Amino acid sequence: MALLLEHQFRQLPADKQVETRPFLESVSYLPPFFDLLGSTVFAPIKADIAGNITKIKAVYDSNPSRYKTLQHILDAEKEMHGSEWPKVGATLALMWLKRGLRFIQVLLQSLVDGEKDENYPNLIRVNATKAYEIALKKYHGWFVQKLFKAALYAAPYKSDFLRALSKGREVKEDDCLEKVRQFLANFTATVDAIYEMYSKMNAELDYTV
Repeated sequence: MALLLEHQFRQLPADKQVETRPFLESVSYLPPFFDLLGSTVFAPIKADIAGNITKIKAVYDSNPSRYKTLQHILDAEKEMHGSEWPKVGATLALMWLKRGLRFIQVLLQSLVDGEKDENYPNLIRVNATKAYEIALKKYHGWFVQKLFKAALYAAPYKSDFLRALSKGREVKEDDCLEKVRQFLANFTATVDAIYEMYSKMNAELDYTV
């Protein structure tokens, strides 16, 4: 669980504004999460997340005081890019990043909720499939969907996955899942707030890759 708990997300303020710098610091530790899923098919998602973090960070670093929150970035880019927005800049990068974050969130929440294949209870295929269908599937074309279906069947055993989350340490499943639950509190609130922001600003795009 060290992979997650060492880099907790901040609790959101009442106005649900996500501060850019601490957000970038926390998400920068998440790409290795996809290594734990065992299949090289997840490598593009890992690379995509890392690349989108880099793009958002470049915009933030160009003017930290102007881009103090993610909302400030979207507002500024909307004004800057006109009709090209939201398919540009950090706005587009964050749109795809939040989908990768949703995948992680749904997968972990499904594990915490005890969802499993009764015939193969030590597999995380059910959890990973749910995460893919909710977070990513609708944005992928037929060929990419087929690749992921194969990858999901190769997902690791739950015991191996939880051990990897704990950086190889032997931990009790209940203890590990309790720590996942702790991590999910602020993480889920942050991901939800970003989705809500995109919805309010009509910045969501539904094209497939």
